[in-house]
Amino acid sequence: MNDFKNDSTARHGVRVAGLLMAMVLTACGGGGGNPGAVSGGTGSGSGSTGTGGTGGTGGTTTPAAPTVSVGFTNAAGASTNALSGATLLTVNATVLDADKKPVPNAIVTFATDNTLAVFSPTAATALTDVNGVAKVSMRAASLASGGAGTVTATSSVAGTTVSGTANYSVGTTTLTFGTLSASPASIQAYGSTVLSVDVLNGSSKYTDQQVNVSFSSACVTAGKATLAATVPTNNGTVQTVYRDKGCANNDIITVTAAGIAKSASATLAIAPPAAASVQFVGATPTAQSIVVRGNGGNGRTETAILTYKVVDIFGNPLAGQRVDFTPVPAGADVVINKASDTTDATGSVVTTVNSGATPTSFRVQATLKGTGTNGGPDISTLSDSIVVTTGLPAQRGFSLSSGSFNVEGWSVDNPSATTVQVMVADAFGNPVPDGTPVVFQTNMGAIGSSDKGGCNTVNGVCSVAFRTQAPRVAIPGTPATPCNAVTPDATRPGLATICASSTDGTNTVYTRTAIFMSGSGVKYVYMDASPTPLASGEIDLGTLPSSATKSFRLQFNDVNNNPMPANSTVAITGMLGGNAAPVVPATVPSVAPHTNSAVDDPTGLTVGSIPQGYTHLFSVGSTSPTNCTGPSTAKFNVTVTTPAGSVTSIPFKLSFTCP
Repeated sequence: MNDFKNDSTARHGVRVAGLLMAMVLTACGGGGGNPGAVSGGTGSGSGSTGTGGTGGTGGTTTPAAPTVSVGFTNAAGASTNALSGATLLTVNATVLDADKKPVPNAIVTFATDNTLAVFSPTAATALTDVNGVAKVSMRAASLASGGAGTVTATSSVAGTTVSGTANYSVGTTTLTFGTLSASPASIQAYGSTVLSVDVLNGSSKYTDQQVNVSFSSACVTAGKATLAATVPTNNGTVQTVYRDKGCANNDIITVTAAGIAKSASATLAIAPPAAASVQFVGATPTAQSIVVRGNGGNGRTETAILTYKVVDIFGNPLAGQRVDFTPVPAGADVVINKASDTTDATGSVVTTVNSGATPTSFRVQATLKGTGTNGGPDISTLSDSIVVTTGLPAQRGFSLSSGSFNVEGWSVDNPSATTVQVMVADAFGNPVPDGTPVVFQTNMGAIGSSDKGGCNTVNGVCSVAFRTQAPRVAIPGTPATPCNAVTPDATRPGLATICASSTDGTNTVYTRTAIFMSGSGVKYVYMDASPTPLASGEIDLGTLPSSATKSFRLQFNDVNNNPMPANSTVAITGMLGGNAAPVVPATVPSVAPHTNSAVDDPTGLTVGSIPQGYTHLFSVGSTSPTNCTGPSTAKFNVTVTTPAGSVTSIPFKLSFTCP
């Protein structure tokens, strides 16, 4: 209780003293200042002061606030706010609390116009140290940057965001290039050299920051050399490797950089590449065949165009190289129209060769004079072989064939009975040029198409359709053809002769083939090579033991004793009391006209008077080859059916006895 009273009394005394002092001051007209004011702190280095609290007016007091002050120092620690490409600054931000005490470990964020200056670290943040100071480096955004700017430093102290600013100036940096050098100063073709140049600030190398230096040259632009486009300096020097890719000339290399007004250049001597080979590219016409002089025409030429290419050791084309041309063999009957020429920008060179009066084959040698080394031969190459031919059909190379020699047509009109094909070669055995016309004629039926009675060759071949129609009886010498002008056509009834020919207006080549216009019904049947045909009616094959097999051969002929139509079927039908093996062959094949000695003659000129039909093998046996119980008789028909559906059946019988 006593303590309480003493304390209360003491406090009361204090209050009384305070009131008395206030009264004295009021009586004196008030104090001369702001008792509650706190002066703002000053950041280290040159710069402006940061924000701080201010005293109230009259009897009001404003609490003191934290502050951030900003200043700049150079590398020597001196206070300055002058920034340039050659001079970096350190930005110092001092953070004080309301009591003007340093704030450690506070995050400070820096900001400025990034077209004038940039910070390091690029995050533009730093922590204050024990003295409340946060630092970042600042450099000019580029060597060309110039003007004035403001750095703002912002931090948070006890939940209050505070900031400070300071102004700075940026002066442009005057840099120059030293001498651009190449080591070595001259290179062989496809060689390389090291290019080097210093970036100078005055007379000293500029090392404060990297400068991106650009390299360029005419050969690099043309793709004939390689060079790094942009290289940064390293301690004030930039180096790069130049590699030749066939520039074949002196090249001027130029270096430039942003912020450096004047470029630097150097001339690099580059030896031209040497020719390594001459290559044969090709010939026109691509078939590498020309015709004898004076025999040109549709699809034929008397001139060959030969193309060569000169390249260096890397296979790159070389321009401006003289190439000489000579025929091989030297005495070939041809004319080289350009004995020499110079390669163009692609390394190509062309010559032309005209044929002479003699069919032959030759090559053309292309030579690079003066390229031999150590006594060796000059660089050269040969073209592929060029053939000089007549290009005209040769009689011995004129061949005619038919898809079928026996077509159903004696009494049937067929617009596509078969196809006739001609193959034509020249005197060298080469196919004649495309478009060579061939004319077809026939003395029976019709051949060709409505627009033309022939065809034009493609790769030495062409074909036409033969159709069966009137006339079906040949008149000797009609129509007149190159074939029957030499040898008369065959006069066998039902045999048409077809003539194919081609001419150049002076010489005519020709050949022929023959086609049976076969009847649709079997008229004459010959058994087992008998010269006498079987009589009409049932054919009795006789008697044989039931254990035996009857084999016999039948030749079928039409009304003109010519073969039945190709692809006619031959079969045993209506078999009673016997067994039959398959007929061999089961169809009529293509049967060419043949002589009386059975020698084929597709031309028909030597066709014989004998029956021209094809022979088929038949085999018939008993149904009881064993355990025969008595005599028996087999009856059956031999049936021939033509492609048009005409059917001829011939009855047969064969008797069997028990052994």
